[in-house]
Amino acid sequence: MYLTQSLHRSLQQHPERVATVFAGRRRTFAEQAARVARLAGGLRGVGVQSGDRVGVLGLNSDRYLESYLAVPWADAVVVPVNTRWAPAEIAFSLRDSGTRVLIVDDTFAPLVPELRELTPELGTVVHAGDGPSGADSASFEELAAGGAAIPDARRGDEELAGIFYTGGTTGFPKGVMLSHRNLMIAALRNRAVTPGGCFLHVAPMFHLADYHCTVSVCSSGGTHVIVPSVDPVGVLTAIAENSITDLGLIPVILQMIVDNPALAEHDVSSVRSVAYGGSSITVSVLERAKKAFPAAGFTQVFGQTEAAPVLTRLGPEEHDDTNRPDLLRSAGRAMEHCEVLVVDPSGAECPRGVQGEIVARGGNVMLGYWNRPEETAAALRDGWLHTGDAGVMDADGYLFVLDRIKDMIVTGGENVFSAEVENAIASHPAVAACAVIGLPDETWGERVHAVVVLHPGQHAEAEEITGHARGFIGGYKIPRSVEFVDRLPVSAAGKVLKRELREARRST
Repeated sequence: MYLTQSLHRSLQQHPERVATVFAGRRRTFAEQAARVARLAGGLRGVGVQSGDRVGVLGLNSDRYLESYLAVPWADAVVVPVNTRWAPAEIAFSLRDSGTRVLIVDDTFAPLVPELRELTPELGTVVHAGDGPSGADSASFEELAAGGAAIPDARRGDEELAGIFYTGGTTGFPKGVMLSHRNLMIAALRNRAVTPGGCFLHVAPMFHLADYHCTVSVCSSGGTHVIVPSVDPVGVLTAIAENSITDLGLIPVILQMIVDNPALAEHDVSSVRSVAYGGSSITVSVLERAKKAFPAAGFTQVFGQTEAAPVLTRLGPEEHDDTNRPDLLRSAGRAMEHCEVLVVDPSGAECPRGVQGEIVARGGNVMLGYWNRPEETAAALRDGWLHTGDAGVMDADGYLFVLDRIKDMIVTGGENVFSAEVENAIASHPAVAACAVIGLPDETWGERVHAVVVLHPGQHAEAEEITGHARGFIGGYKIPRSVEFVDRLPVSAAGKVLKRELREARRST
């Protein structure tokens, strides 16, 4: 199994089919394969050796996808860089991974001098933009369009494919090592991608969720339509102009799209599949999304970077199961490529319906954390990946994710899972988004605190929010305090940064 396998198959079976659409450029699989082979040769020419790490820092583009293919073609390891990081954080990931060659686009090219200063080990920079390359940079286009092609190294199986840094929601980022086999096993089970369909890249391509979709679409011989960043109107325009069949979105982006007034002005009837995951979604947002894309089947996936990234799936048929409306609050059942259990602190499986930690094993589970043997040993125990997520499994094997274990609130000796409270609050018609955290309390140890974003033009008082929630959850789970904000801090993966919310409020 190797990540460039699908490109060879597409070149063989439908070379003139459109592979990528971006910024007015349309490239066939024949053109893509030729560019990838030349770019790989160019990377070799600037010093990339077998197993070397090659960083990619840029917004979504067709060149980003070509980099994903050319790096393993050159027998190297890709390191996607989080575009929302500060220069010091970017430099940390480059130093930590030992990256010597960095591919950077026009948007981030101005950071190169600072990155060089912070990362003395950084050697060649490849400029993947439309503007002129600096004197100390190689030109991506010169390498891809006019360089000498090399044969595919066919790097694969258990060899390292990429180092994917976690979002850092619970601490400083760690480099997750994923093999070709890890990534391919997960992608080949992705039933939310239409064979030969047209997929729209909206989420940042550096994130593993989008990379998972990238590999899936490549494997199905589909077309990649790419927008550089999240712009709801731009997304709706791309859907209408390219007859997009498949979307893979995080809930916060899905909500931005379906709540945008421009939705009514665009034809989105071509969409047949909407996959979402990466963070919890409220039932109210999901219902609005189903109305926005009436012809689409909805699929929820749950997982994490360490699982390449998918562990469970809730398919379209389960979204529409009128006999089990509670399934919309679940993360579905284990994928075919892995086992998923809920265990107690001793590692024993919990009885169905009893809360515990979600663990998993399978060919998709990471090799470990880059240069972090102790943290690897803590996460991979007795062959099982310990996810750090709390959950419950029902009698039919459906997993209900309760919270990050570190985000669980203990108030008056009772455990409160923030996701349950958030679902109750989010069902209020004035609420656009919310986050629930625990804050120190002299009497209760911790108190439940809600941070709420209202829809534009809407108004609500704290008492109205807590009164509404009281109709859905027990009294001890009701927020003892409510504040209203304009927006919530989110990671590049769309996850609310509850650590930031807690730290800001505990310091005041």
